[in-house]
Amino acid sequence: MPAPAAPSIHRRALITWLAVYPTITLALALLRPLLGDVPLPVQTLVLTVIAIPVVVYLVVPALMKVNAALAARSR
Repeated sequence: MPAPAAPSIHRRALITWLAVYPTITLALALLRPLLGDVPLPVQTLVLTVIAIPVVVYLVVPALMKVNAALAARSR
């Protein structure tokens, strides 16, 4: 059986946004009390050190599996 086609660039952008926005929102909510007086560049560094691996290794792969399952169902 051939591998399923990769999603379009527009669908990948949507999947990425669906992964990044909630992850950053949750991370900001959790980190804000801890990093309140820390300079913004350091806050951004801490946020990205946490959020990027979560998005890349957990959230996007999970959303890609959901996308593949939905695409298979629609065929």
